[in-house]
Amino acid sequence: MAEPALVYEKKDGVAVLRMNRPDVRNAMNAEMFCRLADAWKDVAEDGDVRCAILTGTGDEAFCAGGDLDGFIPMMMGVKPPKDEWDQRVKNDFDIIFRGLLRSYDVFKPIIAAVNGHSYAGGTEILQVTDIRVVADDARLAISEVKRSLFPMGGSTARLVRQIPWAVAMEILLTGEPITAQEALRVGLVNKVVPRGRVMDEAMRYARILAENGPVAVQAVKQSVLAGSGLSIADALAKEMEIGIPVSSTEDAREGPRAFKEKRKPVYKGR
Repeated sequence: MAEPALVYEKKDGVAVLRMNRPDVRNAMNAEMFCRLADAWKDVAEDGDVRCAILTGTGDEAFCAGGDLDGFIPMMMGVKPPKDEWDQRVKNDFDIIFRGLLRSYDVFKPIIAAVNGHSYAGGTEILQVTDIRVVADDARLAISEVKRSLFPMGGSTARLVRQIPWAVAMEILLTGEPITAQEALRVGLVNKVVPRGRVMDEAMRYARILAENGPVAVQAVKQSVLAGSGLSIADALAKEMEIGIPVSSTEDAREGPRAFKEKRKPVYKGR
């Protein structure tokens, strides 16, 4: 039986999504997009999940982007759908964008554990993650223009909001890769570590996030996303709208109580 294109596991409040096509550098095909969309929905809806880690199988690549041999030709009508995954995408094109979190919001924190090179769609989905740990020998690119393709995973909207304009435009227009160290320097990623420590560092972040108050954590991320692009006055109003209800939750009472009693808080997510 063939391995799934995405391995999805949950343990101790942490969901791990592992892109699993190492023979093609974890390139995205229809099955992977469908499984990603399904997994993100589960992350969002499972009350026991506090945060998620996105990574790839192996140490060569995080993700090489869309599969240029099978998936892209199928989507362009050059090849017919070959299985139920292809047909599912044909019947529901938006599932691609849900898989890339372009048209679906997850308010729980997402950590990227970039275990190897990240190109095209791999670096596009990287931009929807909140904390990014990258192997020191990895290279990152939004390389679609090299194949006369358009990066429709959200990069033309997101990248210029996350790093300086000139750097973003160079990455988008040249398609040339940058090193992990350069990605750190310009603020695209949080941490660069030796290849063998990527998941360990991602899990360190995950444990911290999983112990924080989940209602507050998710509301903070929701407020940041909702306020992006708004005027400061509108963003502050949105912050109040989202933030005030948090103070009346059971968890908001538990946090200060635990501090006063000098014990670890027990959050219920409500």
